Amino acid sequence: MKVTDHIKKANGKTLFSFEIIPPKKGNSIQELYNNIDPLMEFKPPFIDVTTSREEYVYINKGDGLLDRKITRMRPGTVGICAAIKHKYNVDTIPHVLCGGFTKEETEYVLVDCHYLGIDNVMALRGDAMKGEQYFEPVAGGNNYACDLVKQMSDLNRGKYLHDVIESDNKTDFCIGVAGYPEKHLEAPSINTDLKRLKEKVDAGADYVVTQMFFDNQKYFEFVELAKQAGINVPIIPGIKPIAVKRHLQLLPQVFKIDIPEDLINAVEACKDNKAVRQVGVEWAIKQSKELRDFGVPVLHYYSMGKSDNIKAIASQLF
Repeated sequence: MKVTDHIKKANGKTLFSFEIIPPKKGNSIQELYNNIDPLMEFKPPFIDVTTSREEYVYINKGDGLLDRKITRMRPGTVGICAAIKHKYNVDTIPHVLCGGFTKEETEYVLVDCHYLGIDNVMALRGDAMKGEQYFEPVAGGNNYACDLVKQMSDLNRGKYLHDVIESDNKTDFCIGVAGYPEKHLEAPSINTDLKRLKEKVDAGADYVVTQMFFDNQKYFEFVELAKQAGINVPIIPGIKPIAVKRHLQLLPQVFKIDIPEDLINAVEACKDNKAVRQVGVEWAIKQSKELRDFGVPVLHYYSMGKSDNIKAIASQLF
């Protein structure tokens, strides 16, 4: 079932969902199941599965020489989506990236999703490759998430690459995209960023999931500005509980977001990361309750592969 259909079926009730990351290459999927199992009691209608782009590894050839190779450390997104869908009877949403994929490779991924009965996809540009300052698409790849959304929309109309129609059996993907309450780190202004978001919606995006934020007012203002810009699709808030003290420096640095002073002070007063984790849970519960009262369609949690703090939060809301 499509994300938008789940939202309509809920008839105003806020739903619970979360995002997971695939295990590292060579690790068992059982570890993933162990972290999904405790969250299934909250009846998530869908689960997101991230995709990692390629990265460089350096192999020692001896005599001080290194051989640089490209690899993917967390492959298997579509396979994991299929496995979770089969095991838990829940919809899954694979993240599909511009970065590291040609348009042909993207088409193959989307065709596989269609064959597997996956109804939803998340279209993302992706980050720059490690060690590179700016994002660069691969030769023959999509430059922007808007281009990726257009490719997905074309498939929904039965239009394949190079004007080759292989089947009358069209895809019917529900397409999600990212939104940034505190603007994308590369955008010169929030208004410019909203123009880019509107382009994605106009290209065929059906819903938006936001980057993490810790001040709900930023989300409320973003939703209002989006409406003023003509963006009328569901905007799902993304929530990440702080878990370690290092997040105070790491999250603003990586995602260019602000952390409220009250939260900073509470984390800095903690004696260890166990206490930080509890502060993060309590802050996320407070955030989530206010967002639920606001009437958000879904509360979407970034689990990063761990479920204990997400379970503690969900148990107070669902």
